[in-house]
Amino acid sequence: MSSEATTTSGITTVYQVTGMTCGHCEGAVSEEISAIAGVSSVKAVAATGQVTVVSAAPLDDEAVRAAVDEAGYELTGRA
Repeated sequence: MSSEATTTSGITTVYQVTGMTCGHCEGAVSEEISAIAGVSSVKAVAATGQVTVVSAAPLDDEAVRAAVDEAGYELTGRA
């Protein structure tokens, strides 16, 4: 099963992030990923560690990894 899906609003990719424990964590991760060119929406859920990203085109996983790292968390891969 692919963790990437195409929708009418773009490509949805779900990533797994470790270290998020609260709403502040979700906001920090969302803010950094939102800064990546082409990203239209980010939803981070601390309880599951999943971050759902909608973008115009497939994202470079290393760019997402760098954004998550900048926020102070660790991207473990695609969910």
